Amino acid sequence: MFDRYEAGEQAILVHINFTQEGEWEDLSEFEMLVSSAGVNTLRVVTGSRKTPHPKFYVGEGKAQEIADAVRMEGAEIVIFNHALSPAQERNLEHLCKCRVLDRTGLILDIFAQRARTHEGKLQVELAQLRHISTRLIRGWTHLERQKGGIGLRGPGETQLETDRRLLRDRIKAILRRLEKVSKQRDQGRRARNRAEIPTISLVGYTNAGKSTLFNRITDAGVYAADQLFATLDPTLRKIEVADVGTSILADTVGFIRHLPHDLVAAFKATLKETQEASLLLHVVDASDERFRENIDAVEEVLDEIDASEVPALVVMNKIDNLDAAEPRIERDDEGVPRRVWVSAMEGIGIDLLFQALTERLAGTMICHTLRLPPQHIGRVRSKFCQLGCILREEYESDGSLTIDIRLPQTEWSRLQKRDSASLDDFIVS
Repeated sequence: MFDRYEAGEQAILVHINFTQEGEWEDLSEFEMLVSSAGVNTLRVVTGSRKTPHPKFYVGEGKAQEIADAVRMEGAEIVIFNHALSPAQERNLEHLCKCRVLDRTGLILDIFAQRARTHEGKLQVELAQLRHISTRLIRGWTHLERQKGGIGLRGPGETQLETDRRLLRDRIKAILRRLEKVSKQRDQGRRARNRAEIPTISLVGYTNAGKSTLFNRITDAGVYAADQLFATLDPTLRKIEVADVGTSILADTVGFIRHLPHDLVAAFKATLKETQEASLLLHVVDASDERFRENIDAVEEVLDEIDASEVPALVVMNKIDNLDAAEPRIERDDEGVPRRVWVSAMEGIGIDLLFQALTERLAGTMICHTLRLPPQHIGRVRSKFCQLGCILREEYESDGSLTIDIRLPQTEWSRLQKRDSASLDDFIVS
């Protein structure tokens, strides 16, 4: 549709160090992003500036250096580890005579490669169209603008206006389809809420090991690899947590510094699983030197999607890559679990993780001894059996049943609401 150079897989990378804190990016992470996109790096051009140049983002001398590197290496694309304006992209492409891509475009391309489900593909296309719509600088050069005179009158709009209208129509169509998907997800969430099934959402920096942990807990067989954004499409599975019962575990897309706003908006339906979760499992790569900065980056995105108030349990993963690191639970001053140290790859500390989940989700546990009259035994006992909360049971000479139970306060309250006969009347102790 657009008059731009064809992109290839042989790339020149550009990374600029800025003195301004907000402009700073990580080179090693950028190289992992490029590798995840399946691009071969020919050369990395680095430099330093105080602020971006308005025309080329880099200085004119550095821009010429990049153009020379493209010609010498035979590169097909230049990828910047920064967000470029449409004008800067156009100026650099004119100078380098090849396609220029910024960090946002690179992440969008990775997402396009990873999307598998219908919903995921729609969300990626929406983010791409919103990104492209800001870059409709040139129309098709082989089509003229509208003109006057016999035989030269156009359709009433320029080609650029036609492109914009087509993009708007496509974006509206995708939003309508995503709205249907969102309603379906809402119905599922409402059903789980009615059944009072807790939802545990895995969040964390990309490549922190969320999918490996998900597979370890659920045996789901979700694709997991040592690359950025290996997981894109959300996956939900049932798990059993002691003293809690059936819970839903959701694997979600990983976060990254300066995650494009178009992506956050496009994945609104998916991220709602995070917003409405009972508990967040914030998975952290403990072997990463910058894990504290990664935690801050994830918390920024959680704040952006209004999920910062959801209770969270931090999972320090990959302790098998650390020297003398032991699986353990860290607690706050009140004894509540706040961090669990595990290795999802080796299966170390998973029992401690489930122990922490039980403590965080079960809340207050209650114990009762009940004496059930014969006419209530079948109905009431079957409910306790479903919950797996019967510790001991014994039939009395008069046909009644004495049982000892242990279950969460929330389950006891739910049973009381649903039972026509008050369970309190059966309590012995």
